[in-house]
Amino acid sequence: MNNNTRLALALVSVFLGMIMLTIASVPIYKVFCKLTGYGGTTQVAQDVTSNQGNRILRVRFDSNIDQSLPWKFFAKQNEITIKTGQNAIAFYYAENISDQPIIGTAVYNVTPHLAAQYFTKIECFCFQEQLLNPGQKVLMPVTFFVDPKIEDDPELKDLDTITLSYSFYKVSEQ
Repeated sequence: MNNNTRLALALVSVFLGMIMLTIASVPIYKVFCKLTGYGGTTQVAQDVTSNQGNRILRVRFDSNIDQSLPWKFFAKQNEITIKTGQNAIAFYYAENISDQPIIGTAVYNVTPHLAAQYFTKIECFCFQEQLLNPGQKVLMPVTFFVDPKIEDDPELKDLDTITLSYSFYKVSEQ
């Protein structure tokens, strides 16, 4: 095999490797975010905690909606005050203002991003797509707690407010 053939094979191999890495990067990134809380990805509880901490935190609620989704969507409360380890519930309101049934999905994040690894959802409307019929109005709950281990994180020692933000996007019309 001459040098040109070896070079061509090496370049094709690098090119194919880059394509494979690109295809695999989204699932790898999702797993990484779920395990570390990176990028504001919250944890999902397997069981409910009974440990309570000492820190009092404000949890603020934010809502956004994609322009292509003809819904109203907002948090029913601006914020609540909780103690670390305490289970809490918040409600979001959604209304389909179109004349078509529409499926939407919510994506979420927590800020500051370092706090996301301690923010644990027990139950959430964001775990599945939501179908709203024309004119339908719903209250959508999210049940959560902030792990008391946050109190031991030196980077979050001065933290007093966490923001939970949802953005709703249109999946399809029925």
